[in-house]
Amino acid sequence: QVQLVESGGGLVQAGGSLRLSCVASGRTISTSAVGWFRQAPGQEREFVARFSESGLSTYYAVSVKGRFTISRDNAKNTVYLQMNSLKPEDTAIYLCGRRNVMGLYDSWGQGTQVTVSS
Repeated sequence: QVQLVESGGGLVQAGGSLRLSCVASGRTISTSAVGWFRQAPGQEREFVARFSESGLSTYYAVSVKGRFTISRDNAKNTVYLQMNSLKPEDTAIYLCGRRNVMGLYDSWGQGTQVTVSS
């Protein structure tokens, strides 16, 4: 059983920054298997950022590339999402998910709300 807990969301003005954290616990989990997604009201869940299978590379959605950075601390079993230059369209619930060996995300946290005001 894998448990993921997000934190760090909040209300911020456009142009501001936030850092989200995702702490993983339970079964042995590689932090490189944890990725970030977001879901805005009435929208589908969308990919935001993740690591490659080796953990040596990172991938980002086009909409956040250059503004968001995913990183990890293996000693703390924590994955971070640094979000800079935030825009109102970044407003969403941000969730972290664990990718299984089939490449599918099968475990999710409860999410943390990010609201960016204009």
